[in-house]
Amino acid sequence: MDTHVKRFLEWIGLKERLDAKISPAPFVNEGEIWWASLGENVGFEINGKSEDFTRPIIIYRKLTHNFYLVIPLSTKMKVGTWYIPFKQRGIEMVACLSQVRTIDYRRLHPKLGELDSEDFKRIKAGFLRLYS
Repeated sequence: MDTHVKRFLEWIGLKERLDAKISPAPFVNEGEIWWASLGENVGFEINGKSEDFTRPIIIYRKLTHNFYLVIPLSTKMKVGTWYIPFKQRGIEMVACLSQVRTIDYRRLHPKLGELDSEDFKRIKAGFLRLYS
């Protein structure tokens, strides 16, 4: 039995604050890893954690200056065509390609780092295999 308590009302409150945030969009590049408030989601959709509902994400594609296609990350190793493992600062991580989504810049929190070019190439190749 899953005893995880969903925090939808807390998430709605944070979402209202994020939406009201007035600040310039940060300068981002494809292949960077950022924290992002992904929220409390439904079923098997990947959730954020902590009081800010954050999770690390990869900026896969910059669609506009303030809107991005991102891939959520996890430290729980998973196997399958939807997952691309890599190491970031000595930590084993996996890019969760099945959870790709678009986000507004106001969901972003501090930048964590940047993928090395080989890891980003592998993630892009996995993405294209699944979505083209």
